[in-house]
Amino acid sequence: MTPRILLLEDDPAIAGTVAFAFEREGWRVEQVLLVREAERSVRTAPPALAVLDVGLPDGNGLSLCRQWRADGDVRLRTLPVLMLTAQGEEIDRVLGLEAGADDYLAKPFSPRELVARVRALLRRSAWSPSAADVPLIDVDEAGQRALLAGQPLDLTRLELRLLQALWRAAGRIKSREALLAEVWGPDCEANDRTVDTHVKTLRAKLREQRPDLDPIVTHRGLGYALVLPPATASR
Repeated sequence: MTPRILLLEDDPAIAGTVAFAFEREGWRVEQVLLVREAERSVRTAPPALAVLDVGLPDGNGLSLCRQWRADGDVRLRTLPVLMLTAQGEEIDRVLGLEAGADDYLAKPFSPRELVARVRALLRRSAWSPSAADVPLIDVDEAGQRALLAGQPLDLTRLELRLLQALWRAAGRIKSREALLAEVWGPDCEANDRTVDTHVKTLRAKLREQRPDLDPIVTHRGLGYALVLPPATASR
């Protein structure tokens, strides 16, 4: 999966340099100019990593990082953060690390060094125990709810049942006929188009919460499969 990196930087020249270096590595970059935009972005869909400037028109990257580390959302508490700032004195680096940043790079900087540091953070976060503890998709059958990366999904009854059917058979193809029987019941007058329509709306809700994910795979002429990392597959 291609990592998406959030870049909070209001200097166009620096932002352009960073974005170019990251995109050469195959990483997707979302640049924002304001603290409030960065906060809105991570709440909508947490990135793989965030690069934050310190001095910004509407706030401070250090304060934002500190806020994330105290958040109740495990994804924000464990989000890799690299501070990229002109304030490069020792005390500034100490303050950045004490605020919860994982790394700190002063301007002017080498794009190659920045890429190397980000690559190391991404490599470490991929094996983070806290991240591994949160399944990508989890269905609480007793509580009749579904979670995406630990966050509840707002699903209709049929969407929940459809996701549940796919989740139970994670990694295996479920035909439209099988989904009709399991979700709508054997005596229902729904048809294949009904299944397709509900899969489309379910996908939209998953993407709304996590635009970087698309775990429902269409197998033409066969049906659908929910593809999850091995640790999150249903037992």
